[in-house]
Amino acid sequence: MFETTRSADGTRIAFERSGRGDPLIVLGGAFNTRQSSLPLAALLDHNFTVYSVDRRGRGDSSAIDPYAVEREIEDLAAVIHAAGGAALVYGHSSGAILALEGAAAGLRIERLAIYEPPYSSQREKSDLADTVAAALAAEDPASAALAFAGNVMPSAAFAGIEQQAWWPGMVAVAHTLPHDLALVGDGSIPTQRLARITAPTLVVAGGDSEPWALKSVAAVAAAIPGATHHVIDGQDHGVAVDALAPVLQEFFG
Repeated sequence: MFETTRSADGTRIAFERSGRGDPLIVLGGAFNTRQSSLPLAALLDHNFTVYSVDRRGRGDSSAIDPYAVEREIEDLAAVIHAAGGAALVYGHSSGAILALEGAAAGLRIERLAIYEPPYSSQREKSDLADTVAAALAAEDPASAALAFAGNVMPSAAFAGIEQQAWWPGMVAVAHTLPHDLALVGDGSIPTQRLARITAPTLVVAGGDSEPWALKSVAAVAAAIPGATHHVIDGQDHGVAVDALAPVLQEFFG
């Protein structure tokens, strides 16, 4: 059963709460809804109250236009308020960038863990944002999803994507891909904003991830005062929850 809270602009933000203990908010990346976070939540909710979030425009969350990164920061603030006013936060991919921006903006994040924020990726010099926007304007979310996935996924993982059971779910949230692209921006790392983060921070990558991810994580960890840099051997951008959960458990305590 999901619950909702209201963001500053009136957007309804849905989340699913499980477990007991200190509140831990989980923010997914592109194509993710709160359902995507539930397997991880199931491994953490024996020690934490886990809030699996539908970011704006996804799942049971609404969205009020125009989109801006600042609105998503306000969404995160609303969930933190619903969780009691302060929380632990974990973000994956573009959700990691959102978590970083929230921490840099001074939200009450007690401890922050992020996995592979997609800075400095191959998207830096591409026309992906224009391609996605054109497909969505033509009311063709499947083409938008294909363009995005083909740009960010390894070719082996991309092959046959339209035949996968989870493909319809990706198409269903393709209209939110401009949100993810807005968070990434031009791919450069906002070192001055990251330097404002005071929460203890864990920056994680997979040992089998592509070079852009390893470069991004190392640079982000260097930009945040006192941040810890950790690599999970044998994992890539789609990190397995059973490999990730023990790392988060140890960090969040």
